[in-house]
Amino acid sequence: MSTENSSLEAVWEYYGKTLRSSADLTTGACCCAEAIPVSHAAILGQIDEEITNRFYGCGSPIPPALEGCTVLDLGCGAGRDAYLASQLVGPTGRVIGVDATKDQIDIAERHRESQARRFGMERPNTEFRLGTIEDLAALGIENGSVDVGISNCAINLAEDKRRVLAEILRVLRPGGELYFSDVFAGRRVPKALRDDPVLMGECMAGAMYIEDFRRLMLELGCADLRVVSKRRIAIGNVDAERRVGGIDFYSMTVRVFKLEGLEDRCEDYGQVGYYLGTIPEHPWSFALDDHHTFVTGKALLVCGNTAAMVSETRYGRHFRVVGDRSLHYGLFDCGVAESAGAEGCEGSGCGCGD
Repeated sequence: MSTENSSLEAVWEYYGKTLRSSADLTTGACCCAEAIPVSHAAILGQIDEEITNRFYGCGSPIPPALEGCTVLDLGCGAGRDAYLASQLVGPTGRVIGVDATKDQIDIAERHRESQARRFGMERPNTEFRLGTIEDLAALGIENGSVDVGISNCAINLAEDKRRVLAEILRVLRPGGELYFSDVFAGRRVPKALRDDPVLMGECMAGAMYIEDFRRLMLELGCADLRVVSKRRIAIGNVDAERRVGGIDFYSMTVRVFKLEGLEDRCEDYGQVGYYLGTIPEHPWSFALDDHHTFVTGKALLVCGNTAAMVSETRYGRHFRVVGDRSLHYGLFDCGVAESAGAEGCEGSGCGCGD
């Protein structure tokens, strides 16, 4: 048996047999500490306990403006986030959940009809497919068929992360969004830790080093990714802390857009963005990431990348951008914001610099 297959089987065993509920987790890595929007909490209250009890996510990766979208949940588990998204996309939308653990998919699948009825839908708008997120083509997911990809603490479990991310970008439509939460590491995790089924199952052994993730996305054509939130994980297990050797782990929510022409630095084209306040759950402001918050009706000076993200995606109908890229003014001023609302960008692009 190959090392890759044995690692996968250890993960399947951990999530399918060892963990019977979130109470069985032994560390704080796969636990969500983010505040859940009130509207989302109301939906979660309508989801069967068998599903919610099997939730092992580390964040709340459900972006706004999903009505009518096709959403792909990568590593959907028992389906909590998939069913949450199914209510948000509505009867004209569609949610596809993918997971490699049969026990989890079986739980998600058997609630399709009952959850549709709970949400007041005539027929289910969800489907679940058993397979790996490294090979979405084998599951029949076609090029450019998905509006939004979401994932909650699952990409770290994949052996071939490059292939996973390449597959996600393949199936996203132009202007589509990958919005996911996962565990990242402040340094490279030794490969030997992958032999530890508990550390792997608890999402630490497979955590990507933050800078390696940034480099990988650049290689795949994504020059600018955005961190929405980041918090250091308190492991809460003395034995696990000893085994990871002081590595710092973070729960991060990241968004990546499939857009042509994004640059690896923030460039200034004299553009100004206005949020119209038309996303129902965000009437007063919209946070693109951890350092770009648009206040409804207020002008915000934006770099070319930010302008594209809010005008060339599904968010475009909720924004007005003044200016284009016909005149370049040099590198965007990433210093202290001026009264007109200059961005405070850090690092290469507006991504993982911290």
